[in-house]
Amino acid sequence: MSRSRQGTPNSIFRFDLDGAAAMPFEIGHVVSTYVTMRDGVKLALDVSRPLDKDSSTGLDTILIMTRYWRGIKGRPSNHLADQFVPHGYAVVVGDVRGTGASFGVWPYHRARDETLDFSEVLDWIVAQPWSTGGVVGYGFSYTAITADWMAERNHVALKGIIPRFPDYDPYEDDYFPGGVPNAFIGQTWGNRVKDLDHNLLTLADGEKSPGVRPVGSNGEPELDAALRDHERVPSVWEGFRQVAFKDDRPPSWSGASMLDWSIQEVADTLDSSATPTQTWAGWFDAGTAQGAIRRFLRQSYPMNVIIGPWNHGGEIPYDPLLGPGKTILPTTPTQQANDIRFADACFSGQAAQEQGKVVHYYTLGEGVWKSTRSWPPRATRRRWHMANNFGLSASPGEMGFDMFQVDPTLGDVRSNRWATNNDAGKVDYGDRRQFDADRLAYTSEPLTSDVEITGHVVVHLNITSTREDGNFFAYLEAVKPDGVSCYLTDGQLRALHRKVWADSPFNALGPQHSYLRRDAEPLIPGEAAILTFTLHPISARIPAGYRLRVCLAGSDKTTFANVPIDGEPPILQFHRGPAGCYIDLPIIEP
Repeated sequence: MSRSRQGTPNSIFRFDLDGAAAMPFEIGHVVSTYVTMRDGVKLALDVSRPLDKDSSTGLDTILIMTRYWRGIKGRPSNHLADQFVPHGYAVVVGDVRGTGASFGVWPYHRARDETLDFSEVLDWIVAQPWSTGGVVGYGFSYTAITADWMAERNHVALKGIIPRFPDYDPYEDDYFPGGVPNAFIGQTWGNRVKDLDHNLLTLADGEKSPGVRPVGSNGEPELDAALRDHERVPSVWEGFRQVAFKDDRPPSWSGASMLDWSIQEVADTLDSSATPTQTWAGWFDAGTAQGAIRRFLRQSYPMNVIIGPWNHGGEIPYDPLLGPGKTILPTTPTQQANDIRFADACFSGQAAQEQGKVVHYYTLGEGVWKSTRSWPPRATRRRWHMANNFGLSASPGEMGFDMFQVDPTLGDVRSNRWATNNDAGKVDYGDRRQFDADRLAYTSEPLTSDVEITGHVVVHLNITSTREDGNFFAYLEAVKPDGVSCYLTDGQLRALHRKVWADSPFNALGPQHSYLRRDAEPLIPGEAAILTFTLHPISARIPAGYRLRVCLAGSDKTTFANVPIDGEPPILQFHRGPAGCYIDLPIIEP
């Protein structure tokens, strides 16, 4: 494991693999208050400061705006304040409008009224006697994306943001990867947060929560009124059920589409704000790694991107190619120390003086962290054909096809990259042989030397279907000499979205798709068609003696809704030969 420190000691681009930050301060009592927005809606905020700092002592502030309650009734603090106050910061945690103890409605993610509120919250912080006027936005998952939207407001007080494991584009990175409906996350998450709006939460120990923290000791009547506000809109899941394209506008979302709450769609505004950013992602966390890389390509503000072998949140690493008992760094305390150092650089003004951007990424199997100022890393594309006798070969072999009947009951492991995005649980794909047996599996001969794959694998499928639409899944695996098959990455594409987007800003990563209604291109049953798409990015070093395996499927009921939703499941032909199916691997040469 590499323990090198990347970047100069005070640079925002530095990345430490070990160490922890000192915590010299005790946490003072949390103070709850309502702050009234421009339209009269009141937001609930918690303020926490170090115990020995009086109200006139100027403190830099960490701001977190959450959809998951700023605090629980009866608890003296929250884990976010516990993380930052000991380092000497003031911490403000707020319930976004329509959630927790805040008034208003929450119809869908980052509605415009919600994101406009962030300017007024920043104004309020600057006006407090304990504020230096400097703020860093912070968050994990939903709150990471609210930090991104703070930067969109281009407020003078915001000195930087630290979004951990955010979606850059919610359609592609989470809810509809490849246009395939992620029914698990849409329904499970949508209904879970609606329960929060009913003041219902089951705690980690299985006990029922006493509810969200009211504002003030006599705040129950106002909390009851806020909860009545929340009843006015249905679960966001109702809208997801009516979406197929990025620009669909479900009635329950009042005319908004997923384009309206994608931070990727306001890239130019973010660049104009030039807000220094440190963002984290996981190779095995939904599409957060893909989003982090697209952010790196698309944005020009000072940026530190860190992509590790993690679940959602970075607490549980997963490297199926690394031997047992190996510690994968950085651990959670060191990740937090990196964030504290970045925040300090933002508050001191150092971050605003730096230019450029860096990606720090972990290579599976090798157990080493690497850094680059450009993406994708320089690689050689090597083509592997899905050939005769289910071989994966450098030669296309004879013409023909492999027939496959889609099984709508086919599932996969529950501890997958999508489930962790909902519960921050561990990722573990186990031995893939049990699933490979139910798919079309193409396996190479043993590798004669180590092979490093870093970047986006491109899949090219020449298919014929009996239906006009369908889901297509591709999995890349490494097969050990003992036969155990290890998951590396996967990707998917709904056939309706197969038209390649020629003008995409992300073409350097491989073929892209717009997912807009105007570009819909259904299959013609019985006619051959080309589907080409990328798998989720990965960096992995495959040892000599291992084999590569590509598996193809048309369903995964564990996570995704079947397409088509009714009628006979598709019968597919995957064509072989010079014009057949293949993958292109980005190989890093020695």
